[in-house]
Amino acid sequence: MKLGLFTATYLDMELEKVCEMAAEYGYEAVELPAFTGNGHIDIDEVVKGDYAKKIKGMIAEKGLIISALSNHTESQIILGPYGEDTDAIYKGTKEEKIKHGMERMIKTAQAANALEVPVVCGFIGCENFGRFFNFPSSTAWGKMEEEFVARWGKVLDKFGEYGVKFAHEPHPNELVYDIDTAVRAVELMGNRKEFGYNFDPANLTYLGLDVEMFIDVLKDKIYHVHAKDGEVVSHNLGRSGRIPQGDWQRLGRGFRFRIPGWGSVPWKKVITELSMIGYDYVMSYEHEDVTMSRADGIEKTIAYLKPLMIKAPYEGRNDVLFS
Repeated sequence: MKLGLFTATYLDMELEKVCEMAAEYGYEAVELPAFTGNGHIDIDEVVKGDYAKKIKGMIAEKGLIISALSNHTESQIILGPYGEDTDAIYKGTKEEKIKHGMERMIKTAQAANALEVPVVCGFIGCENFGRFFNFPSSTAWGKMEEEFVARWGKVLDKFGEYGVKFAHEPHPNELVYDIDTAVRAVELMGNRKEFGYNFDPANLTYLGLDVEMFIDVLKDKIYHVHAKDGEVVSHNLGRSGRIPQGDWQRLGRGFRFRIPGWGSVPWKKVITELSMIGYDYVMSYEHEDVTMSRADGIEKTIAYLKPLMIKAPYEGRNDVLFS
């Protein structure tokens, strides 16, 4: 496995400078943002002229690969929510937001194809996450599942044409947020190759899920991995639980995102299980740790994770008893 850096952590810096910094620290890949106005790449430009060639060349010169394009914002509005909560992504009616989200995700797949990037990460969205609880409507979640198949099915058809896979990141406020909904979504999509997951163990730890089980159950549907940790703050858990409300820097929270090694994710077990299922791609470091600087994070993350990387699988024994 390679260690990568999600460059959205450094949108206040030029992409080339971020890539230089990543290479200097020993990272081997970069995950690039693809949402509108991100400042690192413009997917409208990527799909025309020689812009893609320039981006690929610059990144290759630094000794890096592009592991994924990520569009977690515009992908969200394909399934919602559609009110003021997503106006910052795109302001319009429900129908306008859906249309914009679908068009932008298809354009993201086109850009990934131009950059020779195999996977796009993002969110599938969710009109009303409260519907996980089947009151006051026991049928509303099922309706959202039908909309998922109808809308994302059309988007994934285009992904297939471009030879790109989509990796949804299970997360609160998404139609797919745990192991059961992840399995269900694969079934709903007929196990089509274009749909899989960006495995982010912090998001699963957030909800108290077994991250090793997610790996073992979803196996070859894991197309990309985020190196992000989450801390279950035990002395606050009895007060706010795992889904606390309020400022992420509030001391009383029962959960907070951390850099790898500083939270509750069992990284040796995660890396072991990923190795056991044959995952040999990129773990992309994403900084959302409100307790320390990005400079701390980029340095400490690779220092912690690199020694844990499994370089090759077990060769087996060749003596009389085990041959």
